[in-house]
Order: sequence, then structure tokens, then C-alpha cells
Amino acid sequence: MTLISTYPALGETDTYLLAEGTHARLYEKLGGRLEDADRQGASFAVWAPNARAVSVIGDWNGWDAEADPLHPRSDGSGVWEGSAARAGRGDGYKYRIVTSTGRVLEKADPLAMRTEAPPATASKLWSLEYTWSDGDWMANRAKRNSLDAPMSIYEMHPGSWRRPDGRMPGYRELAHALADYLVATGFTHVELMPVTEHPFYGSWGYQTTGYFAPTARYGEPQDFMYFVDHLHQRGLGVVLDWVPSHFPNDAHGLAEFDGTHLYEHADPRQGFHPEWNSAIFNYGRNEVRSFLISSGLFWLDRYHIDGLRVDAVASMLYLDYARRDGEWIPNRNGGRENLEAIDFLQELNRAVYREYPDTFTIAEESTAWPRVSRPIETGGLGFGMKWNMGWMHDTLAYMKQDPVHRRFHHHKLTFSMVYAFSENFVLPLSHDEVVYGKGSLIDKMPGDAWQQFANLRLMLAYMWAHPGKKLLFMGGEFAQRREWTHEGELDWQLTELPEHRGMQHLVGELNRVLRAEPALHELDFEAEGFEWVEADDEARSVFAFLRRSRGGESVLVLCNLTPVPRQNYFVGVPTGGSWTEILNSDALPFGGAGWGNLGVVEASPMRTHGRPHSLCLTLPPLSTVFLKSSS
Repeated sequence: MTLISTYPALGETDTYLLAEGTHARLYEKLGGRLEDADRQGASFAVWAPNARAVSVIGDWNGWDAEADPLHPRSDGSGVWEGSAARAGRGDGYKYRIVTSTGRVLEKADPLAMRTEAPPATASKLWSLEYTWSDGDWMANRAKRNSLDAPMSIYEMHPGSWRRPDGRMPGYRELAHALADYLVATGFTHVELMPVTEHPFYGSWGYQTTGYFAPTARYGEPQDFMYFVDHLHQRGLGVVLDWVPSHFPNDAHGLAEFDGTHLYEHADPRQGFHPEWNSAIFNYGRNEVRSFLISSGLFWLDRYHIDGLRVDAVASMLYLDYARRDGEWIPNRNGGRENLEAIDFLQELNRAVYREYPDTFTIAEESTAWPRVSRPIETGGLGFGMKWNMGWMHDTLAYMKQDPVHRRFHHHKLTFSMVYAFSENFVLPLSHDEVVYGKGSLIDKMPGDAWQQFANLRLMLAYMWAHPGKKLLFMGGEFAQRREWTHEGELDWQLTELPEHRGMQHLVGELNRVLRAEPALHELDFEAEGFEWVEADDEARSVFAFLRRSRGGESVLVLCNLTPVPRQNYFVGVPTGGSWTEILNSDALPFGGAGWGNLGVVEASPMRTHGRPHSLCLTLPPLSTVFLKSSS
């Protein structure tokens, strides 16, 4: 007999940690658990402290409310327990909860590891046995996920990347196609928009109901395990977009779970999110913290996920987020900071880095909140990295300008370096920038078609040279023309056109150079890795800077942000000898015009920009050029 339920039932230590808000393994104790693989039978445990009665209704008992009652524990934990002898693997079920007022609710299991495929809403009894084949990746991933590693993240929505024959792809099919593509284009990681179960497909996963279940739209839990396993075998990391900030009000979900505001705040000034019409978790309730921390660690544990990108952190940190005066409640000190959310985020990061130090967390945090990616011991939130939303906004605002006007906005691009090392930043060009009327990346660029493509090539090359890890949403790598939509698939036919294929080729080459050149990634988060050479050439809209490695290697980067070629442009360099052009966004294979420096330039002993040597360069129109010293 093959045992499935290898963990004992909830014990005294578990109820203590649950009540303390530090239980990080609730998925081993709560929910519906099969007793073994060879016969029927399941045990159930659910937190519903204010319920009058709880029973399990499901396929095996004809959804009979009287057949399988649960009983409250005597320890005051609020957990109800019981078993169902006839329940079996794959059976659908819900908890039938009678509230203190006599109202009857039918709720999905908050700890369910599998669900019915939407629009159905029942949980399913399941187990997570799987034979992993990613041992090499897991043994060595600390190096791949470290802060000094090259990191180029491909953000994607699984249901709209490719649709073979117009149908929704499955996890296993997607694994092979995606791995082939990411290996070919050189990305190091994929970030999945939320695959935690969500009833409304149009929410893109950001309205989560199943915090322990991969969406059934693309297959079974083991299919998702196969997806992660296969990508790991191909040398690719997997990041999960995870949403502990809010949840939907669907009747089968967490909202008013036992007839009371159990997971969410009761007062709408704290518990209702006005932007997303959803419920906000009560981070001051310890059991809720245990639930969320357990969810985060569950994906790292059972699915070998490499990192969590935590969504909407800003909405968690500020009590007045998206609210007017009188619509929020100050904290105990009279301030706007959500002190309970701060404690929760710190505890989450403490748990992640304690249990899985070779993984990472990334905060989507859009404000100037200090020390998001700094250690908790020094007053930080403890995230590994943070999205640099300021860089994204300033860069896109600058690039939208007609080149003739860019000299008046020159320091929109230099400003990012004022704060570049205050956090461990990821530079994001995400799905949020290509929806809701914002247009695609290529359509944000000014000028005729040639200038649009040149501008986008220039911007992406500048992004890859800028300190920080990189994130690009799917379609941006080949200059998708239309806005992204979750229905249908990307316009892959565009890659048959030279200019789109050239953009795709450029991104692949940028990823290759990023991996090959320690100067472009080792010191992403340290000021020693960057030095301005020319930051003030507003008249010609030219920038020049150096990136450096720990070993002293240098890569010189120049950006010409006008359609005018700059010939005989002198730039100071720290060493003499030959400087090799290792990337030129205007190269013919990328769809450019082919301006350049014939591959190699010799430095002359002429002092320029305060440096002992100089290069005399041709800067192609609307281009970014990388050069590396051969000495």
C-alpha cells in the first residue's frame, strides 16, 4: 500500500503556530487529504471558528449534508475535523457551512490542491506524488538565482502565448514549446502571470480563489509539475506571480467564509479594495498570516518554483491606497502605514529565505517606500528584489517624445541613476504597459515604421545595459503591433517579416551578451558597477556610460537618441588598445541600417571626459552600441 497522507493530523504545535501566525506548512495539516493511494478514504480539516456546523458534501455522498459531518476541535483553534470513508481520488467536494445565524454556505476548500475546471467551482481530492528529474538544477540553482547572476525574465500569460489550432494549451505541451523558445532566445527565467486557480479568466489570474491549486484550465497538478521540471532540465528558472494582496468575492471563495469576515476585514474602509472590487486580507489575524505564508512556501516546496513575484505590494503597505479622505482608518499611531501588512511581508520573506535560501522574492512596489529589498534586521521588508517602476515610467515617457524634443527631456533617462542602487531593482516592461489603451511597445515609439523599430531596438539595448535585472512581457521581443489580449494568441506570423524577426534576433543577442559579459550583470546592485562617461550631452541627445565587473572588465555603452548619425564622436575610456564592438542595435541582422565602427576601434592617448584615452566613434542613428576593451 502506497501511503499518501505521510503527515500526522493537526497537533498541539500546529494549533499554536496557526494561532501565532507563523505556521508555514498548513498544506500538510488542513484541507482534504487522501488516506492512501490504494483504497478510498479521506480526512478533512478546515478553519471556520464562527460556524455553527460544518460537513463535507461531495461526489461520493451525493452532496448529502448529513452524510459526513465535521467536528470542532476542543482546543479552541476554530478547526473542524472529520473523515469520509467513501471519498476517493478525483472526487469533487465542498464544505457545507451553517453560520451562527443559520445561513447555509457551500465553500471550496481553501487548502485544496486541485479544483474543477472553471466555471465549475468545487475542490477535488488529490495527492501530489511526482518523480522529479530536475536534480541538477535544484542542486545548482543558488548560483542561477543569485543577485550577481545574469537574469533576463520572460513574463507570460500561459493561455494566450500560443494556441495550437486555436485551443488552450496544456501544461505539458506548453513546457516543450516554451522551453525551446526561451532557450533559442536566451532568457534565463520565465515569470508566469498567476496560475493559482481563478474563476474569471479575464482577471489574468489576479483574482485568486485557489491559493494551493494550479488552475485546472491547463491540466492536473502533476502536469504543472512536469512543466516546471522540464524547464528546469532545460536550464530555465520559473517565477510565479503570487497575489496575497486581495481576493475576489465569489460565493464559493474566501469571502465571509464561515458567515463572518474571517479572511478579510469587516470594515470596508479596510476590507474592500475600491480599484479591484475585491476583498483585502486581514493581515492582523494570525491565522490569515499562516494561511498566506503557507501558500507562498507551498509553491517553492511542492512545485520547485524558483521565485515569487509578489503582486500589488504598494496596495498592502498603505491604508489609504486608492482611497479619499474619510475612506480609510489610520493605524494605531495615526499614520497611513499598514503595520500588520508590514509585519506579514517581513515574516513571509523571513520564512522564504530561511526555508529556501536558493530562491528569491520580488516586490511589485510602485512607490518610494524605503528599503523594500533590504534586510529585515536593518529595517527593510526583506524582499530579494523590487520592480523599478520609476525607471519604466521615465523611460517610456522619454521614448514617446519626438527625437527633436528629446534634448528638453534629457535627464528623464539620467535620473534613474540617482536612486539605482537604493534597492535591488528589476527593470520591468510588463503586461501592464501593453493593455487598456496604452498600445504596444512598438506603437509607443514615435516616427515612421523604420524609426519606430530603431527606437525600440535602442530602448531594449539600453535596458539590457542599465543596472538591474530585466523583465520583458511576451510579444515585446518581436515587436507585437497590437495590444495584448488574453483571448487568442500572440501574432506569431509577424516573426516572418524581416523587421520583426530582426527585433527577435536582437533580444536573443542581448541575452547572449548579458550572460557572456560579467560587467553587465555581476554588479547590478552595486554602485561600483556603473560609471557615467557622458550624461550631459543634451544638444546631441547622447549618453555614454561604463559597466564594470568585479574583475575589472569594462563594457562601454553609448546611446544616440536621435535619427542623426554622430560621426567622429569622441568619448573617453579608461584604457588604451583595441575596443571591440560587441553589440550594435543598428546592425543589419537586427533590421538596422548598418552604421557602425567596422568591429574594432583603437583608443588614442588623448584625454577626453576626464579619462586618459579616447575613442573616435560613429554613433548610428537611434541606436545603442556596446564596446569592450580587448586589453
